[in-house]
Amino acid sequence: MKTMNALRRHLAPVGLAAFAALAAPAAWAVNDLPGGPSVRQMDLPVGASKMSENLHQLHWIMMIICTVIFLGVFGVMFYSIIKHRKSKGHKPANFHESITVEIAWTIVPFIIVIAMGAMATKTVVAQKDTTNADLTVKVTGYQWKWGYDYLKGEGEGIGFLSTLDTSHRVMSDSGKPADIDDYLLKVDNPLVVPVGKKVRLITTADDVIHSFTVPQFGIKQDAIPGFVRDTWFRAEVVGDFHGQCVELCGKEHAYMPIHVKVLSQEDYSAWVAGEKKKLAAKADDPAKVWSLPDLVARGEKVYAANCQACHQANGKGAGPIKAVDGAPVVLDADKTKQIAVLLNGQNNGAMPSWKALSDTEIAAVITYTKNNWSNKTGQIVQPADVLAARK
Repeated sequence: MKTMNALRRHLAPVGLAAFAALAAPAAWAVNDLPGGPSVRQMDLPVGASKMSENLHQLHWIMMIICTVIFLGVFGVMFYSIIKHRKSKGHKPANFHESITVEIAWTIVPFIIVIAMGAMATKTVVAQKDTTNADLTVKVTGYQWKWGYDYLKGEGEGIGFLSTLDTSHRVMSDSGKPADIDDYLLKVDNPLVVPVGKKVRLITTADDVIHSFTVPQFGIKQDAIPGFVRDTWFRAEVVGDFHGQCVELCGKEHAYMPIHVKVLSQEDYSAWVAGEKKKLAAKADDPAKVWSLPDLVARGEKVYAANCQACHQANGKGAGPIKAVDGAPVVLDADKTKQIAVLLNGQNNGAMPSWKALSDTEIAAVITYTKNNWSNKTGQIVQPADVLAARK
């Protein structure tokens, strides 16, 4: 017994120290992210749009109404229980229902619900009014990235994919993320819009259900395969605003951030002009015949931007992700097999479809994998081969 007591005395401080270490918050040297989540945020963001402000105000009005009702109902209930308890000599009353009371507790809640519904309906109707938009952008959810296509307005014809910045994925895989404010929120190509303009977003998905959500703008719209839905926002201030896919869409769900960059009208016009020049430069002729070195050089960039996050820079894969280095489909002389994998995906979406890439980009990345690492096949895939496989 003495031994046990001594052991308890020695272990008690250790246990308390361990408990304190577990209970203490992690010492992350991060700050509130302007246009994104705040440290220990407990409330909805006031946001950067009128809609977001309206939602914030509506939220608090509803909370106050519900709190008043809660306090009133339970206050009367507990007052009655305490004030008229049996120990004080009170006896239960014997009475029948009161028509007046019945009418009162039916009409009063009805009026409250109608009033709350009227306030909410006004906001919901405004959320769905996508008419008279200055800019229309199609947002497509992929596993696991976003595709943006500018359909109408200044910038029409621009389109690109937006994926998590490679450096953030490397930090996540290492298990040692740096103390940065935008961890897992940085992307390679943000959605760019002008300030003060009504932007209509048309959402859909290529594979599974995603959800496009940016709290600072008060928007949340599911992106569903085979369906087209829409929402809108008007940014009131210039800056960078962040969101995420909030529909569980697969194992890479946490690596599907949204970054919206709001520019002044002058800066936006300059950005559009720059993107138009890039598109003109990238408008590859699918009939062009490329040399092996040129395709490999182009494919290396495509692989780094789109494939490296899963298959790694060394092509070895990781966990359930199959290796590209030494893969039978890569080494196979029948190039149509690998083309089909990139166009259609495989393994129930574990390898997603990359048909959003151009014919030249797909041909280049396949040629790169066939002639990199230990894969020294000497095989070439031309854009025309990819174009033929799409038909």
